[in-house]
Amino acid sequence: MSLRIRFRCPECDDAARLDLSQSRTWQCPRCDHWQDLKAYQEGQLSACLLCRNRELYKKKDFPHWLGLTILTVACLAFLWAHGRYHPGIAWMILIGSAAFDGLLYFWVGDAIVCYRCGAEYRGVIPSAEHKPFELTIAERYRQERLRRTELESERKPTSQRG
Repeated sequence: MSLRIRFRCPECDDAARLDLSQSRTWQCPRCDHWQDLKAYQEGQLSACLLCRNRELYKKKDFPHWLGLTILTVACLAFLWAHGRYHPGIAWMILIGSAAFDGLLYFWVGDAIVCYRCGAEYRGVIPSAEHKPFELTIAERYRQERLRRTELESERKPTSQRG
């Protein structure tokens, strides 16, 4: 299985995708920034290939909007059936959607995400060092990004500020 990466260009913040089975270098089509990703060893991802950050987390590789849509439809169908005095059908809908959700959980693989740059890695089997998302670590990196943008805006001359 090949490693697929979805990330943002470090220079211009343009969205990008890369399949490492095809190429180990990437050039941004917008700003011509080059990124070398040759440090990847097959099956092992101990640090982000883009920003070299070692704090990574795993998440289910499933669109959150789709999961919430399934839950909303199931709840509305439950209420509709229960309102029509069909409690057996209503409970079958609710239990069936829970069973479907459980099957999806085991069927869908994991993606590894970098806290610092947000790069998403697919096609890598998570190891023991890839823990689930932790809000305290994410907040630390969010504060780091805020401080960095504040410092960058202070460095700009006053004629360039918008």
